[in-house]
Amino acid sequence: MNPTRRIVPLLAPSLLAADFGNLQSETERLAGSAADWLHCDIMDGRFVPNISFGIPVLQAIHRHAQQPLDVHLMIEEPQHYLAAFRDAGAANITVHYEACPHLHRVVQQIKALGCRAGVALNPHTPVSVLEDIIADLDLVCIMSVNPGFGGQSFIPNTLRKVAALKELIVDYNSSALIEIDGGVSLDNAAALVEAGADVLVAGSFVFNSPDPVATLAEMRQQLNALVEAEAQSSR
Repeated sequence: MNPTRRIVPLLAPSLLAADFGNLQSETERLAGSAADWLHCDIMDGRFVPNISFGIPVLQAIHRHAQQPLDVHLMIEEPQHYLAAFRDAGAANITVHYEACPHLHRVVQQIKALGCRAGVALNPHTPVSVLEDIIADLDLVCIMSVNPGFGGQSFIPNTLRKVAALKELIVDYNSSALIEIDGGVSLDNAAALVEAGADVLVAGSFVFNSPDPVATLAEMRQQLNALVEAEAQSSR
């Protein structure tokens, strides 16, 4: 893929913000929505100060999901659980740079399992740490909030960070997608895409709305209009 080409941005609603008592119905009602992926945050209470769902719940979500599962491992020593998450239904597996002292090895493990390999960066971690591995990645997840809890406010510096990451991807001819996780809404979606984002993870903004499917449709409409406007201006 040409890294300078604008792709149609993907939407990945985060099930961390869904109704945990009705995950089957929450998953099924997204089947015909504008969601491209379903984002699943796995937390262990060690890497982040919270515990979310694990492998059995991911298996249950996978049984009812129509979209690929985008699995974000906010856990220590993720290398021990990669195969189990693949078997539970993960299409994408993203690990944290901060949790992997042997990051290249972990990325190759993910690829060997047949999954897209992603690396997430906490807000304080510069994109420059990925210089030696960016060409091997399918996905880079920029945390636009501190990981561990939903409903946090978007960190404005994320826009500068996304632009810097896009430059790194172009410089190294990488095909990695840029994913943004945290505080995404209609207020900042367009600016994030203009900065270089390819995938938007939206949790509370989607699931706290009166109609999550309608909210995703509104986001899709906004992003499609942005891409079309860019295409027209370049003709």
